[in-house]
Amino acid sequence: MAWPFDTTVPNVARIYNALLGGKDNFEADRAAVARILEIEPGSVVAARGNRDFLRRAVRFLAGEAGIRQFLDIGSGLPTADNVHEVAQSAAPESRVVYVDNDPVVLSHAHALLVSSPEGRCAYVDCDLRDTQDVVTQAARTLDFTKPVAVLLIAILHFISDKDDPWDIARRLMAAVPPGSYLVVSHATPEDFRDAAGKEKLNTVYAQTASGGVTPRPLPEITDFFSGLELADPGVVGISAWRPVVERAPDHPGRTLFYGGVARKP
Repeated sequence: MAWPFDTTVPNVARIYNALLGGKDNFEADRAAVARILEIEPGSVVAARGNRDFLRRAVRFLAGEAGIRQFLDIGSGLPTADNVHEVAQSAAPESRVVYVDNDPVVLSHAHALLVSSPEGRCAYVDCDLRDTQDVVTQAARTLDFTKPVAVLLIAILHFISDKDDPWDIARRLMAAVPPGSYLVVSHATPEDFRDAAGKEKLNTVYAQTASGGVTPRPLPEITDFFSGLELADPGVVGISAWRPVVERAPDHPGRTLFYGGVARKP
């Protein structure tokens, strides 16, 4: 069988899958993970904490906030508790569109397309930077006259400053009506074990199609929510965002990702 992608080159989606303990990865990805863990041993708990943050945010949106439409951009490989599964467990009529432009992810797209009978689930091949294409394709499934939750989970740190990720977020939120939400989680260098960790991580990710990674400090991550109304507790370490009280923190005393949820007034 011929693979539609090069398994000898590390891939961002497969690296994340390996950090989560998944099986959809190859030797090159596991070698990259080994280097990442040398730089920052907390990367596994950070990846799992990021997934937990996504679940909690979607439950909040589908439950407390009453959102019924979700646009998950940079969705990555399917794993447990995908957005449509979490949203539709609370509101079966929820509609979810997954967006990615990674052939590895697209090859697994069929696993995401199992919606509840009442709702809808779709997958589109788009680059996050082309926000108009994202919106145009997503509009085949979502109604952009009604509130939409835009999910940018662990994706904006793969957008360099020169591509202005803050403008990308603004353009996406400009396309959705009042009452919509933005959810962001983003890597930060503030608590790296190694002061040079940011540069070292960038070297690892530069070998992938992403072209590198740009962890950012809290003020720059908070700027993604400019003009929006932050839900409590604001932009915080992901394990501190509405944690499940009976569980211990994912990485107590350390913050490797910040996250937040905000409403468009």
